[in-house]
Amino acid sequence: MSDKEEIREFIRKNYSEVALQGSAGGCCSSGCSCGGPQINSKDASINIGYSESDFDDIPIESNMGLGCGNPIAIAALKEGEIVLDLGSGGGFDCFLARKQVGESGYVIGIDMTPEMVKLARQNAEQSGYNNIEFRLGEIEHLPVADGSVDVIISNCVINLALEKQQVFKEAYRVLKAGGRLSISDVVATAQIPDNIKNDLASLAGCIAGAEYVGNIENMLKSAGFENIRMIPKDNSKEIINSWIPAKNAEEFIASYIIEADKSRK
Repeated sequence: MSDKEEIREFIRKNYSEVALQGSAGGCCSSGCSCGGPQINSKDASINIGYSESDFDDIPIESNMGLGCGNPIAIAALKEGEIVLDLGSGGGFDCFLARKQVGESGYVIGIDMTPEMVKLARQNAEQSGYNNIEFRLGEIEHLPVADGSVDVIISNCVINLALEKQQVFKEAYRVLKAGGRLSISDVVATAQIPDNIKNDLASLAGCIAGAEYVGNIENMLKSAGFENIRMIPKDNSKEIINSWIPAKNAEEFIASYIIEADKSRK
């Protein structure tokens, strides 16, 4: 496969195209992005765990129909918390988080794609909220201060990172003592065929970069996390199959809810 910077550039270019489609008001999902070719972004989001009420009072362009679950549903966000979203895209989960943390809370979205950050900032300006912001950056090198965040959320993005251990180390660094990680992501449950693992489109499509579930648990432990919980989504096979029908990807990857805590000490 290409070197790391070439791969990152391929992924960045892929999601910049998704962002430009979204900002133009067209179909918000390309054939090689997490979520696959979707006709209706709202239907795609409901299929992975969002509810009808989630679409009330948020900028419509923020929902791009991407992801493999709903991290907000399991994050148990509280009024006044500071939330960080890794790979925030158009800002959909950030706006949902902002609803729950309220005026006294704060939400930060990080994305490595300038076009996504621009779109998310436009959505934030449209919303009129002043306690939500979007920063350009890589999740392996977070532009966030040490010990400054209560909760980290992410939706089907860490599988795209080429240095996952570094992502979890950074997540641990920026969390406050007692902070928590609540993410939805794709993991490998069996060996991924070489023809898929070495395919850039499959990597950008959240398939080829999936790490074996046991390795993810070990990475979290190595980063310092405690109380690690990893649970497959009930409709994981349906979600994965909807991305690339007839490829049987659901036989070797699955959508998981992943939670972990940083010690209070």
